[in-house]
Amino acid sequence: MHNIDLRKIYKFHPVDPAPSPSNLPTAGDLYYECTECKVIVSSVPRIKIACTCGNLSGVDGKLVVQKPEQVKVVRGKLK
Repeated sequence: MHNIDLRKIYKFHPVDPAPSPSNLPTAGDLYYECTECKVIVSSVPRIKIACTCGNLSGVDGKLVVQKPEQVKVVRGKLK
């Protein structure tokens, strides 16, 4: 499992208006920040990834969100 701090590569800005936890969007430039452990992961992960607390995990373009109400959707742009 890779633990990459995406904040070193991207600038993140919250998506406004914030999407509903029941309908989280996915796209190549959208990322999810776990509000519990503050880890950011891609909404379409290509490599095996998980946040520290286990709320977000995924691989091969599929992400599993255990607690959608504890996710903030952010847009990432290369620094």
